[in-house]
Amino acid sequence: MIIYGSSISPFVRKVLVALNEKGIRYEHGPVAPQAEDADFRAASPMGKIPAIDHDGFRLADSSAILDYIEHLSPQPALIPADARGAARARWFDKFGEVELDRKLSVVFTERFLKPRLFKVPGDEALAQQALDTHLPPLFDYLESQISGPFLVGGAFGIGDIAVAAPFHNLRLAQVEVDAARWPKLAGWVALTLDRPAFVTAIAAPAW
Repeated sequence: MIIYGSSISPFVRKVLVALNEKGIRYEHGPVAPQAEDADFRAASPMGKIPAIDHDGFRLADSSAILDYIEHLSPQPALIPADARGAARARWFDKFGEVELDRKLSVVFTERFLKPRLFKVPGDEALAQQALDTHLPPLFDYLESQISGPFLVGGAFGIGDIAVAAPFHNLRLAQVEVDAARWPKLAGWVALTLDRPAFVTAIAAPAW
């Protein structure tokens, strides 16, 4: 299986972590979004990352890819078998992608991407607004949902992967979760990002 996309993307990171957890062998093709690479574009016509090519089966979108991986290799399960657990896991997948990453990526873009990669000044006011106003309600929600090492069903799964993946980008922006204000969230993020599957995914080449 070939995985296309930069490991700096939390969406690509989701797929790499799932593959690492399941012990599925893969080849990583680190490409940027919209890259004019013919093989990548065959798998992702819209130029979005991640995308996969598995023996000619091509697919883009991290959530769809996670479902494919789960059916391809059911063990260890990353989606609970019961209806409520499965629904809750998919909710956290969407929460991580739609709610959390969109707000967190403002900090990442302004404090890391622009100055470090694009060599242009970031907008510190935008980053600080996200930290002061937009992210705290999301962190409050996660603090209320954490009761152990895993978000859903007493086992590591797609909810943990999707929610934790953007937090590495917050670290790249030199921001840590305030452990005094959100102790359960801070502990959960540290524990999850230290998981071997995450460590390996984070170390993958970005470009």
